Amino acid sequence: MKALAIAATGMNAQQLNLEVIANNIANINTTGFKRARAEFTDLLYQAERLEGVPNQGNQAIIPEGAHVGLGVKTAAIRAVHTQGALANTGSKYDVAISGTGWFQIEGIDGQIRYSRAGSFNTNAEGQIVTVEGFTVSPVITVPQDMVELIVNKSGQVFARIDGQEELQELGQLQLATFANEAGLKPVGDNLFEQTPASGDPVTGVPGDPGFGTIMQGYLENSNVDPVKEITEMISAQRAYEMNSKVIQAADEMASVVSRNLR
Repeated sequence: MKALAIAATGMNAQQLNLEVIANNIANINTTGFKRARAEFTDLLYQAERLEGVPNQGNQAIIPEGAHVGLGVKTAAIRAVHTQGALANTGSKYDVAISGTGWFQIEGIDGQIRYSRAGSFNTNAEGQIVTVEGFTVSPVITVPQDMVELIVNKSGQVFARIDGQEELQELGQLQLATFANEAGLKPVGDNLFEQTPASGDPVTGVPGDPGFGTIMQGYLENSNVDPVKEITEMISAQRAYEMNSKVIQAADEMASVVSRNLR
């Protein structure tokens, strides 16, 4: 009985859907986190009767056929790259992107990865780094005798040195954009990697056309909506239960047949 296998694919799909929702809720307070959405497509169809072919007497064309679907499969788990709310932290090393763009982060292996989480700090050499110690690219080094750090909306980083009136320019933050942000690969630690699906990065200065601006003293919150996630969790649970009911009904129907054959 095909209904057993079809309903099983539905249960597997809703289980995956619930796992995606659970990860969204778990990261509801993760800086720069982008919620994900599971997307599904139907499986192949088994043709019981074809449309558009002559009928039995070759006198007319059959207007519509009979196709039985074989279930559902996972098509994608898509990250939804919408802007999260900006929260004021007051920290001089916290920066947020208002608009489009990604911070460029250099990993231990030298590969550039991308992040929306601007909760930065400095390492022992004074370089601006992420909370995991990865260097922000291009490298910006903060002097030890710095008394004030200023990052303007264009991403220029200035420092006020003790005993000096004029600001000293330390460097320029750059942003990267992609033709297909959904094609970026999440690798954990709030980082994403470029893939053939995302396309090559286009780098530029904050505030330029197509790029967002920098907000010092702010962090971008997760874009997870708790109410929406709870609603989708209930929907996934109900869909799972309905598929389990289909399996139960198919099993009962099969048992009726088996009893009559004895």
